[in-house]
Amino acid sequence: MSARNPGTKFDPEWISKVRVNTQAVLKRAQQIQGQKNLKKQWQAAWLLKAVTCIDLTTLAGDDTPSNVHRLCMKAIQPIRYDLLRKMDMHDKGVTTAAVCVYPSRVADAAASLKAANSSLPVASVATGFPAGQTPLETRLQEVRMAVADGATEIDIVINRTLALTGQWEALYDEIRQFREACGDAHMKTILAIGELATFTNVYKASMVAMMAGSDFIKTSTGKEAVNATYPVAIVMVRAIRNYFLCTGHKVGFKPAGGIRTAQESLVWLTLIKEELGNDWLCPHLFRLGASSLLADIERQIYHHVTGQYAAYHELPMA
Repeated sequence: MSARNPGTKFDPEWISKVRVNTQAVLKRAQQIQGQKNLKKQWQAAWLLKAVTCIDLTTLAGDDTPSNVHRLCMKAIQPIRYDLLRKMDMHDKGVTTAAVCVYPSRVADAAASLKAANSSLPVASVATGFPAGQTPLETRLQEVRMAVADGATEIDIVINRTLALTGQWEALYDEIRQFREACGDAHMKTILAIGELATFTNVYKASMVAMMAGSDFIKTSTGKEAVNATYPVAIVMVRAIRNYFLCTGHKVGFKPAGGIRTAQESLVWLTLIKEELGNDWLCPHLFRLGASSLLADIERQIYHHVTGQYAAYHELPMA
């Protein structure tokens, strides 16, 4: 993980004058999507890079200890061993970046990983995920409990009401309290961009989250009508770049929600490389929040190795 973001004092100057040029953002997003595909021999390497940045996630009402255990095993060995061996990558420690579960399943995930002698991080969504509409003390307590159960990364959700009504300092104060409740755990702050209405709000919320000490900013819960989109990502990563220029501190970026295909993962990596540079192309500063993406990446790698496409039942499930 990146060195912890210490945050800065709330500075209204950083957000009061913000205006986002919508046309320029949309044009840039189109450019990135329209770029030519990587050459075949490079594609597999980039797909393995994408795997190492995945927060392998299950956030379902029917989560049980057994399917969390299966998720953890898949995170430890995300690509079939025989396929990695043919690529001479079997001994390179290819795992996903973390597993991500609800607070009530953190202890299950931590126990599964410990039993497998794995040091993979457990991430947990907390603070009244996905709506963030529970009382503040309840949200803080949820963070503390997830950390106590073994989560080393906490994905918090912001209070959208504060953002939509322009109460930026109040939002800053809330996120500071979550930062404190996280203790040594890294904090990823979910902006729920689909509910923020404008690019300007997205930029301001990004800045406030970083000022308040977020180690990552994340697009979405995956439960909104609109989740990770490339234009919103451009706005968020430019906020990250400006924050870095102002403070010297690198904050990570995590798109989440609706990212399902190997091809999309390559577009996300391209976006990060071009907008933030190679330093951000690692699990310390870039994550992909996904539940079904890994299956498609593994199918593409199977094709790269064998020249054929696997049926889904031929690859181990997450």
